[in-house]
Amino acid sequence: MKLKVLTLAALLCATMSTKSIAQTSRPDKLYTMSGIGLSLPVGETADYFKPKFSTSIGVNLGLGNGGLFLYPKVSLHAFAFNQITPDAGYTYTLQKSRSTTYLLNMALGYRKIVNKWAFYGFAGAGGGFILTPQAAVNTTSLQVTMNNKSNGLGIAEGGAGIEYNIGGANLFVEASYMYGFSKIQNRVFNTVPIVIGIKPNLSKLLNKL
Repeated sequence: MKLKVLTLAALLCATMSTKSIAQTSRPDKLYTMSGIGLSLPVGETADYFKPKFSTSIGVNLGLGNGGLFLYPKVSLHAFAFNQITPDAGYTYTLQKSRSTTYLLNMALGYRKIVNKWAFYGFAGAGGGFILTPQAAVNTTSLQVTMNNKSNGLGIAEGGAGIEYNIGGANLFVEASYMYGFSKIQNRVFNTVPIVIGIKPNLSKLLNKL
């Protein structure tokens, strides 16, 4: 459900911006993007999270005739979760469990195209949820009840990427730094997502609108 809400929010941002950029003549007016990779916990975050895999989906919407673009993105990071202290009302800590993020970032970026290559940077902010597991143990019935705790937080994210044009799409590599304004396990959430993927160029379709 959270993924659907964040994805719909990103698509809404894209729809609201499409009309305003349809009159520009730049060749990179509209990209969709999808990538896979890892999100590397840094600082205190490495005390309780270990990287597993990450996926991201988003849109690049060109603004004006220069290199500026709007960049809404949904980040789905999976981590191995080693709980340090039990949550309130729980006795046991979980080890080698799994945590997942559902985070939406709205960024402003700038792209410079050089022949088949493009270089870009971006910065923005957003928020979402990080799900962390909980386990309640009933020693009488010998049953374990699993639940997920939703940790809401705001984020700031800045990063850069490189693209290579292969015709109707760009291959890309992107790295960023993500800072969370709330704590998990009484520690700050900081991570470095690194993704590779593809950005289909939908500018020709947009020109027909």
